[in-house]
Amino acid sequence: MQTQKQKMLAGDLYDAADAELQQDLAACQSWLARYNGLLGAAPDLRAKALRERLGMVGDGAVIRPPFHCDYGFNIALGAGAFMNFNCVILDVVAVRIGDRTQIGPGVQILTADHPRDAPTRATGLEFGRPITIGADVWIGGGALILPGVTIGDGAVIGAGAVVTRDVPAAARAVGNPARVLG
Repeated sequence: MQTQKQKMLAGDLYDAADAELQQDLAACQSWLARYNGLLGAAPDLRAKALRERLGMVGDGAVIRPPFHCDYGFNIALGAGAFMNFNCVILDVVAVRIGDRTQIGPGVQILTADHPRDAPTRATGLEFGRPITIGADVWIGGGALILPGVTIGDGAVIGAGAVVTRDVPAAARAVGNPARVLG
């Protein structure tokens, strides 16, 4: 029988109130309190702290505090990736951010999702859909990247865009919902 954590990582319905998941959340919250306190610290100290919690951190990757996430261990940052202040990643499943991708302040990357039918939603079960952001992507401040989205290499996401669908490589997407410019 699968644990709730195994179900979560597989993208299946799971109970977020599960004791093991609550322990993982608490550990991440403790780490976030420490990491966010490193705002004025040397970049190498922040990089070392990122490697303590995140699933993968490429050389030269930067997340400027404050930063918020659920677990941390589901996040992979490519080499030279940059996330500005106040970014949020709900990482109940994998979030992959490619090399040299630049993410503006206040961006939210949200893998957590909920059943569409009210009776199932009322059970409190939830699920996640992974997000993949390619290399050399620029995401403007305040954008929202919704569950299950893939953004191709070299794409540009406009500030404040709400990305509900995949964005092809080298495309520009803007608006709410985000639309690819022709």
